Amino acid sequence: MTERVAIIGAGFAGLCMAIRLARAGVTSFTVYEKADDLGGVWRDNTYPGAGCDVPSHLYSYSFAPREDWSRAFPLQPELLRYLHECADDHGIRPRIRFGTEITAATYDETAHRWELRTADGQVRHARVLVTAVGQLNRPKYPDHPGLADFTGTAFHSARWNHGHDLTGETVGVIGTGPSAVQFIPRIAPHVRTLRVFQRSANWVMPKWDYRYGPVHQALFTTATGRLAFRGGWFAFADTVLYSAIRGGRLGKAVEYLCRRQLRTQVADPGLRAKLTPDFPLGCKRVLISDDYLPALARDNVEVITERITRFTSRGVLTADGTEHALDTLIHGTGFTATEFLAPIAVTGRGGRLLREEAWADGAAAFLGMTVPGFPNLFLLYGPNTNLGNNSVVLMIEAQVRHVLSCLSAMERDGRSESEVSPGAFEAYRRHVEAALGGTVWQAGCTSWYKTGTGKITNNWPHRAARYRKLTRHPAALRSTSPRRPRQS
Repeated sequence: MTERVAIIGAGFAGLCMAIRLARAGVTSFTVYEKADDLGGVWRDNTYPGAGCDVPSHLYSYSFAPREDWSRAFPLQPELLRYLHECADDHGIRPRIRFGTEITAATYDETAHRWELRTADGQVRHARVLVTAVGQLNRPKYPDHPGLADFTGTAFHSARWNHGHDLTGETVGVIGTGPSAVQFIPRIAPHVRTLRVFQRSANWVMPKWDYRYGPVHQALFTTATGRLAFRGGWFAFADTVLYSAIRGGRLGKAVEYLCRRQLRTQVADPGLRAKLTPDFPLGCKRVLISDDYLPALARDNVEVITERITRFTSRGVLTADGTEHALDTLIHGTGFTATEFLAPIAVTGRGGRLLREEAWADGAAAFLGMTVPGFPNLFLLYGPNTNLGNNSVVLMIEAQVRHVLSCLSAMERDGRSESEVSPGAFEAYRRHVEAALGGTVWQAGCTSWYKTGTGKITNNWPHRAARYRKLTRHPAALRSTSPRRPRQS
C-alpha cells in the first residue's frame, strides 16, 4: 500500500505537519518515530533546568494556544506536556508508528513514490516524504583524544544519567552553550567542585523569567491577551534581537544589557575577564540566563580556559600540563547540527545521494525545504531555517503551510511530482549566501551554525516575517510533471 504522505519524526515539526494534514482532510499519512514517545528534543533533553529560551506564548503553535502556561519561559516538562496535549487533542497519536526508525529513503522514478526502509528491514511506500528530524537531535562529543580512557562516569547533557548522584563529587563540564547555561546553576550547589572547561566566552543577557500570576492567567483566557503577548514578543525578537545579528544600533542595547549583567553579577575582575567574549554580540547564539553567571562565581566553581589536549583515565589534561581529576564528566557540547538528515540515507533521481553528493559542500535547500532531483521531498526545519533571534515554531508553521499548498497544487493539477527547478534553487542559494555575508555570524567565531569549512548551513539571514511571506505560495515549482499514476 502506498500512503499519500510519510512524516519522519514526532517532535514540534512532525506533529505540526500531522495536525495540519488531519485538519485539511488528508487521511492517508503516517508519522514514523524512532523513539517510544513523541516530543523530539523535549523528550530527549531532561537535564536539570532544561527549558526554552523563547517565551512560551511564542514557542507554541498559533492554532493551539495554551491558556495556562505557568511561566514566561517554560521548562522541559511543561513543553513536553504541551506536545502530548496537542497530539491527543487533534487525534494524532494513533497516526504515529513508535519504535520505527527510518534508515533509508529512495525515490522510485517509475512509480513516482518514496520507498522507506526501517531499521528492522520493513519497507513502506509514500507519494510524499516529509522529514521532521530537526537540527539538534544527534549529540556531539568532544574530538579530543582519550575520550574512552576516562574511568569515571561520563554522559552527554542530552542523555542525562538521572541514576547517578552528583552530590559531593568533583564534576567537569565540557562546553558553555545553551544547555550548560541551564544545568550548571542547578548542579553547582550540590557538587564538591565544579570545573567548567570553556573554549570561548559567550554573551549572556538577562532572562527576566517569572511565574505567571492570577492576573496573567486571567488575561490569557482571552484571545486578545494571548495575541498581545505573542505579538509583543514577536515584534521584539524581529526588531531588537534581529538588529543584533545584523550589527544594528538596536543590538547595542542588547550588548549593554549583557555587559551590565556581567559587571553586576561577577565581582572578581579576573573571572569577569574570562567571561567577556572576544567576538561581536550575536556571532554565536546569545545565551539567556539570570543565574548562570552567579553560578560561575561560586567558591566551588572553577572556569578553566586552557585548551584541552586530551582526556585521561582520571580526568582532563589541559595545554598547561595540568591534569584535572574528575569523578564525573558531563559533555555539554551540543549536537551535530550541520549534518542534516543523518544518518538516514536519502537517494533521489538517478541514484543521487542527498548528503554525500547533492550536499557535498554543505546542506542547502530552496526555502530550506526542497532540493532539485529529489521530487516530493520536503524538509521541515531544514537548511538555513534556524533563527538566532526568534521562535523556530514560527518557521515550522510557515513551512507546513507551504507543504500543504504544494500538496493542494499537485492534487488540483493532477501532477504526481512536486520539485523545485534547478534555476530557482540556485538563485535562492546565491541570495541566501549573499545575505549571510552581511550578518554578524561571519565575524570569525566558531559556532554550531557552520560546517568545518565555515559555511553557514543552519541560520536564516532575514527576519522571520520575511520568511513567512516567502513561503505563502509554492513559487518556482515545476509547472509540468508526469500525471499521477493510479493509487495502489
